[in-house]
Amino acid sequence: MEKKDIDWANLGFGYMKTDKRFVANFKDGAWDDGQLISDDTVTISECACVLQYAQTCFEGMKAYTTEDGRIVIFRPDLNAQRMEDSCKRLEMPVFPKEQFVDAVVQTVKANAAYVPPFGSGATLYIRPYMFGSNAVIGVKPADEYQFRVFTTPVGPYFKGGAKPIVIRVSDFDRAAPHGTGHIKAGLNYAMSLHAIVDAHEKGFSENMYLDAGTRTKVEETGGANFIFITKDGKVVTPKSDSILPSITRRSILYVAEHYLGLEVEEREVFFDEVKDFAECGLCGTAAVISPVGKIDDHGKEICFPSGMDEMGPVTKKLYDTLTGIQMGHLEAPEGWIKEVVID
Repeated sequence: MEKKDIDWANLGFGYMKTDKRFVANFKDGAWDDGQLISDDTVTISECACVLQYAQTCFEGMKAYTTEDGRIVIFRPDLNAQRMEDSCKRLEMPVFPKEQFVDAVVQTVKANAAYVPPFGSGATLYIRPYMFGSNAVIGVKPADEYQFRVFTTPVGPYFKGGAKPIVIRVSDFDRAAPHGTGHIKAGLNYAMSLHAIVDAHEKGFSENMYLDAGTRTKVEETGGANFIFITKDGKVVTPKSDSILPSITRRSILYVAEHYLGLEVEEREVFFDEVKDFAECGLCGTAAVISPVGKIDDHGKEICFPSGMDEMGPVTKKLYDTLTGIQMGHLEAPEGWIKEVVID
C-alpha cells in the first residue's frame, strides 16, 4: 500500500484531514450501526447540549507502523473502558467496548495511507469522541448523541521531541476534589486553556497542577501524568482521585517492573519532595514520555540532576522499552497490541 506524499519527519502535533471517519448516532434509546463517511463537518442544532452545557468526552490513542510493516494500535481496549467511565460520569450512553475497538480499527484501516512509515518519528493519532447532539435548553442530559472517530498524522507533542522541557507550578487548579479530573471530559481541558496560554507566554512548556484541596501534592499537567525517578532508581507516580488514569502511565509502570526489574510506587507525592528526585517526566498518549529538566516554582528553580540536554538514564530506558513494544522491536504483553489487517 502506497503512503501519502507527506513530509513525515517534519510533522507537528496538529490536525490534518484524512480520507474517512466513523460516525454513529444514539436516538430513541439505542445506537445505530455507524458508518465510515468522507465528510469531516458536523451539523447540529444551535441549542445542542454539547454547545450549551459541554456534555462531551473524548479519547486519544495512536497507530504505528512496525519495523516489519504491520499497522498496530496500542491498547485500544483500555481507551474503550476509559470512555465508558467518562460516559457514566457525564450521564451519556455508553458506546459498547467491542464496537468502540471495531470503529477505531475500521477508521485506521480506511486511512492506512496516512499511518506514518516506520522510523519517521511520526504516528497516526486517533481521536474517538462523543457529544450530546440534540437541543437542550434546561440543564439536563441530552437525549441524542453522536460518537465519532477521526485520525490525523502527527509528530512530537512538544517541540524538540525528547529534549527536556521547563514547566512551572501553576496558581490555577485543574480539577476540584470529587469533581471530574479522573475522566476525559472536554470541560476539564477548557478549564486548563487559560493556564497553558499564560504558561506559554511566559516561556514554559506546561503547568504542574497541585491538588486543589491543600495545594501540597503533585497531580498532573494539563495533558499528561507525571513520573518521577528517585536517586536509587525507583519509579514513582502520583496517586489521586482527581488524576486522569493514563494508559501510558499504567503501561510504563508495568514495563518498569516486568521488563526492567525496577521498583515502582504509585502514591501521594508531596511537592516538597520533588526537589529530591533524580528525574522527572510527563507521560501520555500524545507526549509518550517527555523529560522535564526544570520546574519553576514562582521564580525558585528545581533543577533535576538529569539536566536540560537529554533524558535521564532511567527515563530513557522506560521510553526505549515502551516504544520498542509499540514499534514491534520487543515482544508485547498479551493483549497490548491490536493489529489492523490490510486486505
